[in-house]
Amino acid sequence: MDSAIVYWLDLAGTMVFALSGVLLACRSRMDPIGMLVLAAATAVGGGTMRDLVLGVQPVFWVTDTTYLWVVLATVGASLIGYRYIHRLNRVFLPVADAFGLALFVVIGANKALLLGFSGVVAVLMGLFTGVAGGMIRDVLARRVPLVLRSEIYATAAIAGGVVYVVCEVLGVAHLGLVLSLATTLGLRLAAIRWKVSLPVFVWAMIDPDVSTRQAADADFSASVHTDQPPGKPVRRKMRVRMVHHRKARTLWAEDE
Repeated sequence: MDSAIVYWLDLAGTMVFALSGVLLACRSRMDPIGMLVLAAATAVGGGTMRDLVLGVQPVFWVTDTTYLWVVLATVGASLIGYRYIHRLNRVFLPVADAFGLALFVVIGANKALLLGFSGVVAVLMGLFTGVAGGMIRDVLARRVPLVLRSEIYATAAIAGGVVYVVCEVLGVAHLGLVLSLATTLGLRLAAIRWKVSLPVFVWAMIDPDVSTRQAADADFSASVHTDQPPGKPVRRKMRVRMVHHRKARTLWAEDE
């Protein structure tokens, strides 16, 4: 794919990520400055982390300020049309975010390989480029980052990075670009469409089995009608369980 096309798609991904920061700022009741900070952190935070780790100086948005202007234009347009921002949250933004993630993964992995780093580092840099901005955004908004929750997000980014690096090693770079985009985008869109998610770890209250409870109830009844001391009470135990995120909500509610 032509480098000019990749560049313009990169700017489009920057705009989409900036919009996600704007939406979270609105939900968090932030002022325009807070909106600008979240938009910039989401849009260029991942690439900044990538360049700092790889030792690239200055970082990409310092040498090409077009990225900053895209962020400023996105925030400015959002301030003007703030009454209609919520309409983007249902369908357009999640899908556009998936496109941006897929593209950022390829850009990050490609940059690491061009600088002579190994394939493992390239996959990590693709992951950094795609998800680090969102992590910074969520931390600033005092939320658990999306990448650390049950969403198929980081998994899709890693899969796309691996596909791209493998294709680069095999000498089919153009095919690798297409396959990487398709892998990341396909996994992310499938997760959105069918609400696929990874299991989560929770602390769960484990009740004793039925026979143990019945024996404890019988022992207690006998102690009421006689002078014998009752047996030891049956205690509920805390255990770590790996469950679906919907089941986790039920367990948390019961625990509360």
